[in-house]
Order: sequence, then structure tokens, then C-alpha cells
Amino acid sequence: MEQVEFLEQKVFNDLKNMNDGFDKAENIHFNEWDFAIVLQRAEYFGIGIYEIQAWLDGVLYDIEIHEHFKKKATDAAWYKKALLTFSTQQKGLTFTAAYKVSAKLLAK
Repeated sequence: MEQVEFLEQKVFNDLKNMNDGFDKAENIHFNEWDFAIVLQRAEYFGIGIYEIQAWLDGVLYDIEIHEHFKKKATDAAWYKKALLTFSTQQKGLTFTAAYKVSAKLLAK
């Protein structure tokens, strides 16, 4: 299984893509609530999240990366804190991320 296929089937399923053309088509954007579900599922599967982009009205608002938090990409603490920080700073954001699904997980 490829990474994109895994993410679509196991992580993004039943969630609404908010990207209506303001970003590259391959970047799936979620509102705050759906992105929180994405993060829960990523934690469950042990998926690495290297970067989170927050967008406001189709314009890039801010970016956080795991290295800013001095955490591994698979450490849920950093990405949960990043989402909480973004959500308290600005309402109405959409979120996308850079994911890494391990080869071991893809082989299952």
C-alpha cells in the first residue's frame, strides 16, 4: 500500500477536505475539529507529522515543525500543542500537514 492510499483509507476517511482550490490539490485541509481527529488517528497508528500548516481564508497563516518543539515527528505532544496554540490564536483556520507513514505500517 502507498502512503497516500493509507492516509486516505485509515486517517482521512469520513472527514471533509476544506481545500477548494486555494492550495495544491494534494494538500488535504481540515477544519480544527476534523484535524484533531486526524491527529488522534496519526497517534494511534504512530504516523510521523513533520510540519503543520495553518491557513486562514485561503492564505498561509503560520507553520509549525516538530523541531521547534524538540520532539520526534511521532511524538503526539508536539502536534497536539501546535493545534491548541493555533486554535487559541485564531478562529476559522484550516490545517494541513506533512506525514510519514512507516514502511512497516504500509506493509500490513
